[in-house]
Amino acid sequence: MSTLFKNLFDRPFYNLFLDIVHPEVIQFDRELFLKMIFTQEFEQLELKERMTYTAKVLHKFMPADFDAASEVLISMNKLIQASGSKSLLGFMFLPEYISMYGLDNLKSSVKAMEAVTQFTSCEFAVRPFILKYESEMLVQLKKWSKHKNNRVRRLASEGSRPRLPWSVALPSFKKNPHLILPILENLKQDSCEIVRRSVANSLNDISKDNPNVVIEIAEKWRGISKETDSIIKHGLRTLLKSSHPVVLNYYNLTSEQLMINSFEINTPIVKIGDYLEFQLSVTNQSSKNQLFRIEYCLFFRKKNGENSMKVYKISERDCKANSTITMTKKHSFRIITTKVFYPGEHQLKVKINGKESDLKRFLLIE
Repeated sequence: MSTLFKNLFDRPFYNLFLDIVHPEVIQFDRELFLKMIFTQEFEQLELKERMTYTAKVLHKFMPADFDAASEVLISMNKLIQASGSKSLLGFMFLPEYISMYGLDNLKSSVKAMEAVTQFTSCEFAVRPFILKYESEMLVQLKKWSKHKNNRVRRLASEGSRPRLPWSVALPSFKKNPHLILPILENLKQDSCEIVRRSVANSLNDISKDNPNVVIEIAEKWRGISKETDSIIKHGLRTLLKSSHPVVLNYYNLTSEQLMINSFEINTPIVKIGDYLEFQLSVTNQSSKNQLFRIEYCLFFRKKNGENSMKVYKISERDCKANSTITMTKKHSFRIITTKVFYPGEHQLKVKINGKESDLKRFLLIE
């Protein structure tokens, strides 16, 4: 994770936390707390490591008994919410504390997560509990999916995703996604967009291991509402990118009457920091209008010299009968903190409704 995010954990942030937490909730030796945070070790830590480190320091000031500590966490959370603080990411050391020190106390941890997630998400913290107490947590997740608070409902779907990014996978749910389908069923028409988006992300996770399950859900939910149709489209995105034939057919993305007339790279040599530019021309040879899903596949050179492909969507558009679409596209190789570019030969191809062009090559230089 980037340096920018890890610097959320700075001296003003910790001073804010200490200002918010009332002495009636917990007694802090302010100077000692800050001294224990700002060590040489701390300066070298990244974002997730700083969350964990902060939880460890906090633990030294908390009650040893987790039942009592969980009540302190809930009180802290109320004070933080009342303060109007917007540092949601920074305060994720509170869920981290629950996952680190509450794993042997399910009842108190569930109560604390339900409260804390209403301010800063417990989607990562809940997963060790699912791994250890699967049957109990499935019951709890279903309860949370009907909670009055949208952030708790989101925890039910996001926390149970089989492949949540930056977190441990849930092998049981990868193998048998039917275990979590009742949760998604409860939330498929949720009034909150962030909850519906989480449902879509869970479906997308499921599609990577059990594509037929998601295809069946798509058929079942199709046309219920514009919201469920949107969930389906987002949940099928990986299958669309991989040109799954059933999913292409589901969206009438046929390629029989499609012709890729030309595909050329305009910048055969690209300097890191500049743009790759390419153009293509595609014709609908049918006597009927045709929906085109236009994508390109970039094969990035890795450090070991092998390639790693990533698919990018350009657009979905209607192409009139017996007509041609021509377009030019740019892809940035601007240096960013989350992506490393390696000089050397890269490759590119385009896909329209799953139909692929020839592979083109270009050189990336420093």
